[in-house]
Amino acid sequence: MTASPSPLPVLRLLARQDRRPRAGRPWVYANEIDLDAARELAPGTIVNLEAANGDRLGTASFNRHSLIAARLYSRLPNTKLDQGFFAGALRRALALRGRFFSRPFYRLVHAEGDGLPGFIIDRYDRVLAVQANTAGAERLLPELLAALTEVLAPSAVVLRQDSPVRALEGLESYVRVAAGSAPEKVEVAEGGCRFPVDLMGGQKTGWYYDLAAARRQIAALASGADMLDLCCHSGAFAITAARAGARRVLAVESSAPALELAAAGAAANGVTASIEFRRGDVFEELQALAAAGKRFDLVVADPPSFVKSKKELAPGARGYRKLARLAAGVVAPEGLLFIACCSHHVSAELFAGEVAAGLGAAERPGRVLAAGGAGPDHPVHLHLPETAYLKHLLIQVD
Repeated sequence: MTASPSPLPVLRLLARQDRRPRAGRPWVYANEIDLDAARELAPGTIVNLEAANGDRLGTASFNRHSLIAARLYSRLPNTKLDQGFFAGALRRALALRGRFFSRPFYRLVHAEGDGLPGFIIDRYDRVLAVQANTAGAERLLPELLAALTEVLAPSAVVLRQDSPVRALEGLESYVRVAAGSAPEKVEVAEGGCRFPVDLMGGQKTGWYYDLAAARRQIAALASGADMLDLCCHSGAFAITAARAGARRVLAVESSAPALELAAAGAAANGVTASIEFRRGDVFEELQALAAAGKRFDLVVADPPSFVKSKKELAPGARGYRKLARLAAGVVAPEGLLFIACCSHHVSAELFAGEVAAGLGAAERPGRVLAAGGAGPDHPVHLHLPETAYLKHLLIQVD
């Protein structure tokens, strides 16, 4: 880590607003900053963050138009955020993944969890999908791409710059190939299965690596089971369970492109005969299945986020209660319900409470067998509980 050849612009905190940055929190909110003094700084400017008394707190990116106005990259002032800085961070991220993963399919960089605010990188062997979700990350993107070439020499890098959070930073949305030649589909190897992934048109960065460990857990419970997979997307839970010996799987999803990928994945893994993919709304399908008296030994519910902002918290949280109530209604006696939440606005305690309320409303008591979150390729920053966005429960239902 090297110092910049010339001092960076100064971004100064208001009086008594330095406690959390000093304690290790890498985010600074707009109402904690002297914005009048920073009005000339363009979005994404790299700055020295200082306390009101002039103490230097580190090197950060700044965007006056964002609620999270400053994000720390280094605790040292005047840090040069160049190719060398990013190469070092990437090598540390690779070393960490190397302790947990034997094959090159995982999230390589998880923003603040890996010390690179705003950046997400998913690895598909020699193909990488990259998101730069903040103005600072967008400005630093050329340095990151150069470091990726130095450290990994990927055959292709796809920029998935279409995350909704970019709009909050005043950034445009786009998808393009930044390096190499991206194949029409890449392939993920996971749990003894192969899955096609659409990096240019699929969801987010193409694959939900955060639930890989949960899929292994469900597969271990699937042998001989009748399974219902709700919000199945490209069929990862369904296909993994079918390969593990599930007797029959019904997989429900509202997205036609996702179901096309799921069908291709089932064919690639030789389990087409074991899985029925059905396009539909999961709430409507659950009501129809219950009315028909259908019951399943194993039900998986992995919905998209019901809470995308704080103002949606109350109604969105009730969505998880409704999902748990309807899903519990189709679980066979002493069967298993796996239910997940991917909103960082919903705490683990609130999620568990809403799920419990849903089972209570269904008059289907149960017990939690396991609770979890994302895997080790999604490290959580100790001072940012918001980065522990994923939570899930495995429940036996009476």
